[in-house]
Amino acid sequence: MTSRWPVRRPTEHAALRAVDRRPRPLPEIPALMAALIVANRAADRHGADLAAHRVVRVAEGVSE
Repeated sequence: MTSRWPVRRPTEHAALRAVDRRPRPLPEIPALMAALIVANRAADRHGADLAAHRVVRVAEGVSE
């Protein structure tokens, strides 16, 4: 058995580029609103901001 060294593996940059090529479906509005409520109750300002922006994106029909 012969081994080839080094084994070619995708780099982080290549993996991120591959993921970026296909659009990801956004969650439904009720799930995002629940995340927004949880973030507000936990006083998580960053999480609340992210959830609110995603709710707007879904409502406008914009994909990531």
